[in-house]
Amino acid sequence: MAADIAEQPAGYARLLDDEHATAIAEVAAQVAARRPRHVVFVGRGTSDHAALYAAYLTEIRLGLPVASASPSAITLFGARPDLSDALVIGVSQSGGSPDLTAVLDVARASGALTLAVTNNPSSPLATSAELSIDVAAGHERAVAATKTYTAELLALLLLIEGVRAGDGRLPAEERAAIAALPELAEKTLADDGVTELARRYRFAARMVTTGRGYAYPTARETALKLMETSYLPSLAFSGADLLHGPLAMTDPDVPVLAVVGSGPGGQSMRDVVTRLGERRADVVTVGAEDVPGAAGRLAVPAVDEKYAPLLDILPLQKLALALALTRGEDPDAPRGLKKVTETI
Repeated sequence: MAADIAEQPAGYARLLDDEHATAIAEVAAQVAARRPRHVVFVGRGTSDHAALYAAYLTEIRLGLPVASASPSAITLFGARPDLSDALVIGVSQSGGSPDLTAVLDVARASGALTLAVTNNPSSPLATSAELSIDVAAGHERAVAATKTYTAELLALLLLIEGVRAGDGRLPAEERAAIAALPELAEKTLADDGVTELARRYRFAARMVTTGRGYAYPTARETALKLMETSYLPSLAFSGADLLHGPLAMTDPDVPVLAVVGSGPGGQSMRDVVTRLGERRADVVTVGAEDVPGAAGRLAVPAVDEKYAPLLDILPLQKLALALALTRGEDPDAPRGLKKVTETI
């Protein structure tokens, strides 16, 4: 897991090289030419969190409505929804789960434009889709996904911004901002602030993660990583949902990891941290600036809010790894899990 985490800056650079960036731009241009009226994502686990990030991008940057497909409606109940005006995107590291492939098969049969985003370009998912994107993360050693998650995030960002551009080519200013991500990721991973935090949370019985907007997928992915590697019950909430009741369960014995970036989402999270502070909750933020009411911060570089998920998750992956080791667990071999989960 440590090796996979460390490879992420190189993975960003690889996706941004001419070969891979051009391939994604070509797919984006084809999507833009088809002018879908709405977008449907389908994924499981970590890939579903990457799809959630893409959903925010799609609604905010493209102005298109987004839905999340329910694979069981198709595979268990025989539903055949009319997706003729949709772009249906399957997101999967392995591309090997039959239920995701079934969704793309049904969507394509109904006239949808289908696209697979996967780390395995020869997988059933990629084969079933009309278009496909290889996230080019390379072999992932650990069961808990890290580098494939961030590769999916970056690939989806390049895709959606390419669709927005119309011809797949990003504006020069945006290309420059994205080109800085490998170096910023390297800088983020060089910070070892998670070591002390792992010792502090060694005996935690449960945790809460929270964020809003682009940061919400990061909160959800963090909770999953903590549960996968440390078997630590972790609940992820949007900052808004947290205030609608679950806030009552927070107290000094329940650590809260709050992703607080720049922009509207981060600004709204500052109010959430204040409310948590009033309950004397043990809050640690992830962001570029200290936030009143928080007891600590995992530092990340300041970037535009839509790029932040590619950096914010990095110290949280390291925290999941360090916490598992501190608690005497083996994060490379979580009990009951395997790399490819096939659901129908």
